[in-house]
Amino acid sequence: MQQDDQAVLDHFLDSMWMERGLSRNTLQAYRNDLKGLSAWLTKRREGLLTACRADLLEYLAYRVQTGASLRTSARLLSSIRRFYALQIREERLQEDPSRDIDAPKLGRPLPDSLSEDEVDRLLAAPDCSDSLGLRDRAMLELLYATGLRVSELVELTRQRLHLDQGVVRVLGKGSKERLVPVGELALDWMERYLAESRPVLLGGAKCDALFLTKRRAGMTRQAFWYLIKRYAALAGIQTHLTPHTLRHAFATHLLNHGADLRVIQMLLGHSDLSTTQIYTHIAQARLQELHQRHHPRG
Repeated sequence: MQQDDQAVLDHFLDSMWMERGLSRNTLQAYRNDLKGLSAWLTKRREGLLTACRADLLEYLAYRVQTGASLRTSARLLSSIRRFYALQIREERLQEDPSRDIDAPKLGRPLPDSLSEDEVDRLLAAPDCSDSLGLRDRAMLELLYATGLRVSELVELTRQRLHLDQGVVRVLGKGSKERLVPVGELALDWMERYLAESRPVLLGGAKCDALFLTKRRAGMTRQAFWYLIKRYAALAGIQTHLTPHTLRHAFATHLLNHGADLRVIQMLLGHSDLSTTQIYTHIAQARLQELHQRHHPRG
């Protein structure tokens, strides 16, 4: 820890003790939280008083990726906020770098996800020998390959899919646009759908929607949700499904294979990293379940 950081941390702890009469354990928790942040910042040639919002977000993400729970992350952010609130009040800083960082929501149930085997069975369920089955396979493949919300998927237009570049332009919440890469398998299925199925479903009519129904109109969210449930039943999947199940599987499987949490945040279109942190706990829960099931002393 830098000397400047040590001095400002000591002053913060003294102030908390005098102003609030906090217990020794609480003060020690503040000290540990802020010393850890200071040590991490020092490696980046930054200090507690020079850190910006991006530095704090990266540190919180680093802590999550090294095993910090939601509750630990929430406590850590609380310590950081109290520290910077004092710096603002005593005019050491003019802007609080922790001000717009959302705390992780505690007590939320883990979202339902699917194993990789279950995803494979779900994707293989449609009968691709007809136009509707091929359409459904393409939709499922694209959904799992990109992690889109179902509403984002059904609202795609033909112009937003760029096969040559391997990306799709998505209009997400708050009308925020993002580019999401599409894997080769999903691209192959999309090419087949566009060449073999969509022209048949379009039947000479004009419609900008990427995915069409037999009525030559765009697919609805409710209709696609019905299809997902039907194909899950055909695939023998017992897991409780929601419209976001494949989105959750996309994020969880990326994390399981080593993807960075911040990359997943951008792909999902989350405005804040705290929303994405839930997927680290899905992965940990899966590991614990596998350990208990297969370890001889689990």
